[in-house]
Amino acid sequence: MRTLAIGDIHGCLTALETLVAEVGVQKTDTFITLGDYVDRGPDSKGVIDFLLDLSRKCELIHLGGNHEVMMLGARKSRSLLTSWLGFGGDATLDSYGSSFDDVPEEHWQFINSARAFHETASHFFVHANAHPKKPLIEQSEDALFWEPFGTPKPHVSGKTMICGHTSQRTGNPKNLGHAICIDTFVYGDGWLTCLHAGSGKFWQANQQGKKRTGQIKTFLE
Repeated sequence: MRTLAIGDIHGCLTALETLVAEVGVQKTDTFITLGDYVDRGPDSKGVIDFLLDLSRKCELIHLGGNHEVMMLGARKSRSLLTSWLGFGGDATLDSYGSSFDDVPEEHWQFINSARAFHETASHFFVHANAHPKKPLIEQSEDALFWEPFGTPKPHVSGKTMICGHTSQRTGNPKNLGHAICIDTFVYGDGWLTCLHAGSGKFWQANQQGKKRTGQIKTFLE
């Protein structure tokens, strides 16, 4: 049984397909995706189609990110729509057609059903961050979806936090020991990262179809 976390995808289907093929999929795997499936990259629709298919092959736990929050808000408010389009929402609409009417209901269900966090015996998974002194159930939406990674203190649970949201533009994960950020800037010139929480091995792929692997302990600060 493997617990595998994938960082922010941002519409980068080629990187996602390459990465998952390299990692392999077993029925006993649990993939935890950390949110930000949409915006900026060229194929948000394809990304969600791919993840829906993946959910039929193994356990998929999908968290929501701030870009899903913005997309849901944009569906209801013209002013929020204008803001969202400026944060990469235009690329998302282009991938579907031209309007929210082109988004399949199954995709809205996927976005609406995203979790705010997930935890195991040794790790917890969030999109952005977590207040170190509050249990996960008491975290604010601001912390979970919007707060930059920075240098968070160890969480009161004693578990290791795995998150995305804050782009590591070096293309390398940021590892503080008690907290690991795996948003590695795939929509720019970086990589999409999948981290095996148990072993610390990670795999990466980019939009050019290139691949590489490593150990998270290499980047311990």
